[in-house]
Amino acid sequence: MKVFSLFNAKTKKGVEGRRQSLNRIKTAFSKDDRVIWMHAASLGEYEQGLPVLEKLKEEFPMHKVLVTFFSPSGYENVVKKTNIADSVCYLPFDTQKNISEFLAQINVELFFTVKYDYWYNLLRELKNKGVKVFVISALFYESQSFFTLYGKWFVKQLQANVDWFFHQTKHSYLLAKSLDLVNASVTGDTRFDRVKHLKHRDNHVEFIEEFIGGEKVVVFGSSWNAEEKIAKMIYGKNQEVKLIIAPHDLKRVENLKEIFPDAILYSNLKNSQTLRLSNAQTLIIDSIGLLSKLYSYADIAVVGGGFHSSGLHNILEAATFGLPVVFGNQYRKNPEADNLIQSEGGRSFENENEAAEFVLFLLINEEEQIRMSENAGKFVAEQPDSSELILKKILSF
Repeated sequence: MKVFSLFNAKTKKGVEGRRQSLNRIKTAFSKDDRVIWMHAASLGEYEQGLPVLEKLKEEFPMHKVLVTFFSPSGYENVVKKTNIADSVCYLPFDTQKNISEFLAQINVELFFTVKYDYWYNLLRELKNKGVKVFVISALFYESQSFFTLYGKWFVKQLQANVDWFFHQTKHSYLLAKSLDLVNASVTGDTRFDRVKHLKHRDNHVEFIEEFIGGEKVVVFGSSWNAEEKIAKMIYGKNQEVKLIIAPHDLKRVENLKEIFPDAILYSNLKNSQTLRLSNAQTLIIDSIGLLSKLYSYADIAVVGGGFHSSGLHNILEAATFGLPVVFGNQYRKNPEADNLIQSEGGRSFENENEAAEFVLFLLINEEEQIRMSENAGKFVAEQPDSSELILKKILSF
C-alpha cells in the first residue's frame, strides 16, 4: 500500500491517515474509559454495523465508542458528519508492533468487525486481552481463502479468536459450519433494521412536489454512466415521466448536463423561484444526502453500480418505500439483491437497453408496477429485527 500510494491518491489518503490514528485515540480516550469498538472496511459495512452499535450504546451509555475503517471512502464519509463515535480513525496496519501499541492506549471491553474484514494480529491481541470479539452480518462465500488448502491456518485463527459469528444468511452459516466455525447463528442483515425506519421519518424535500406535478417519477440512485444511458432512453420515449438523477459522484454533474441540456440542477432551485418546475422533465441532484428521501417520491427506482464491477449501491433504501427496483446483474456478495429478485420486488438486467425497456413497460402497466411495489415493501418489512437478536446474544456473554 505504501508503494501503491505513490501512484494512487485514495491509497495515499489511507496511508497518511493511519499515521494519525494513534494520536487520535490518545486524545479521545483515557486509560479508564471503557470502550466499545466497531471496525468496518468501508461505508457499506459501517451502515450494517451501526444499528448494533447504537443499541449497544443505549445499553451501555457510559461506555465510549471507537469506530475504525480500512478504506478512505468509509472514513471520509463518516468523520465529516455527526456520528455516534467518540473517535473515528483508520485501523493501523496489522503488524504486531502497530496493534500492540494501539491497544495499549485504550481499554476495549467489546469489539466487533462487520461482514468479512479479518485481521490476524488485531483479533489475536484482542483475544489475549480478554476482549469479547464478534462478527456482525458475517458473510462467507465459496471463493474465500478459507476454502483453499492454504486457508486452514486462517480458519484456525478465527476459531481461536472470535467468540460468535452473526450470519446474514443460512448459506453463509452452513459454509462456516463446514469449517467447524460453529459458534454462530443466523440473524439476518442489520441494514434492514436501518432502512425500515426511513419510511417513518420526515422525508420532505423542498421543491420536489412542484417538480413532479402529479406525474410518475423514476429516481436514478447513485447513478453511473450505465444508469444515465437508461435515463436517456426513457427520456426519449416517454415525455410524461419525471426523471430525478442522483449521481454516485458529483463530478458526474457536468456530464449529466451535457446528456440532459434542458435539465434543472437542484442547487439552482434554492436561489431562484422563477423556474417553471412543472415544465421540466429532468432534475439533477447536485447535493449530498437527499437520495433516501427522494425515493419516497418515486414510482420506480433504478439503482446504480450493477452494470460493472464497482459494486451495486444500496437497493434496500429504495425497496423499503415499496418501489420496483431495477439494477444491473454484475453484482457480487449482495444476497439482498438475489432475495429481492426472488421476492419479485426487483429485477436485474444484463444491459442498459433491456433495463430501459422494462422501466418503460412498468410506466404503462400499472398493475405490474403495483404488484412489484407491494412485493418490494413486503420483502423489507418481513425481515427479522436483526440488531435486536444480536444484542440479546451479546448480552448473554
